[in-house]
Amino acid sequence: MAFSFKSLSIPEVILVEPKVFSDDRGYFLESFKSSEFLLNHIPNYFVQDNLSFSKQNVIRGMHLQKKPKEQGKLVSVIKGRVLDVAVDLREESPTFTKWIAVELNDKQHAMLYIPEGFAHGFLALTVEVYLVYKCTKEYDPKYDSGIRWDDPDIGIEWPINEPVVSEKDKNLPYFKHLYM
Repeated sequence: MAFSFKSLSIPEVILVEPKVFSDDRGYFLESFKSSEFLLNHIPNYFVQDNLSFSKQNVIRGMHLQKKPKEQGKLVSVIKGRVLDVAVDLREESPTFTKWIAVELNDKQHAMLYIPEGFAHGFLALTVEVYLVYKCTKEYDPKYDSGIRWDDPDIGIEWPINEPVVSEKDKNLPYFKHLYM
């Protein structure tokens, strides 16, 4: 097997660790293999790839697409380190409003699969971060949504006091304005 798959405290969020072949020239790894992903409850279809560049202390998120255009995401870091965060916004879920945070970096090459129905965001922990993610559905601006990165009802524990946040993300609604 080219990967190990680990369910986390929210079982549908899966940490994917590729087998890395390193030598004095560099390294090689498989970043996706349809058959292994499908066997481990991760979709084997992705229709859009995104690349994000961020500077240190930038928080991007918490973003999502509403029904029926919800996106599952397979997130990895090409350069740098991030604290990658997912919030379960599936109203029927036993982990509704719970969040999970995982450090992803360019040394271990782990990936995080975040299923449809989750808000996603990250904090750039290094001077430069190049993050890539595959999506199960194409982006549609009509269904673009999100919640505040600092929403007190969700309580994400970001390890930073004064992050750099876009105007769009500063103006996202609080959870209670979307769901209550």
